[in-house]
Amino acid sequence: MSLEAVKQYFKEQDMESRVMEFQQSSATVEEAAAAIRCEPRQIAKTMSFYVDDAPILIVLAGDTKIDNKKYKAKFQQKAKMIPRAQVETATGHQPGGVCPFATGQRFTVYLDVSLKRMERVFPAAGSGQSAVDLTVEELERYSGYMEWIDVGKVQ
Repeated sequence: MSLEAVKQYFKEQDMESRVMEFQQSSATVEEAAAAIRCEPRQIAKTMSFYVDDAPILIVLAGDTKIDNKKYKAKFQQKAKMIPRAQVETATGHQPGGVCPFATGQRFTVYLDVSLKRMERVFPAAGSGQSAVDLTVEELERYSGYMEWIDVGKVQ
């Protein structure tokens, strides 16, 4: 269902051809990079957290993890990921397919500065066997992001 919602969203933007579907899993950074044949850092992974009991989405480069000190400095609280069993209910997308598109409700979306190193990135498209081919500028436009933040640490 969420893959179809993402495809419809990009169809409305005249960009449906940018949505890719795979036979194999693309649920992890490594799997997505192998399916797309790109560098892991080009995978735009979307992580879901609760801040003051409200869900937020943070999109980071695939080779980046959350830096707890930076996160706490930004949000004035420890990082609290949405539990895997609640991800689909909270975001509208299954784990491995979480993305900032067609979420069905408004989330605050943040883009981590780790993404600015790339020209093209590949976020998931609502399922663990999909991705969208976007420039960083297109990710800004179509994610409805609130702001660029620096909460990541390149691994």
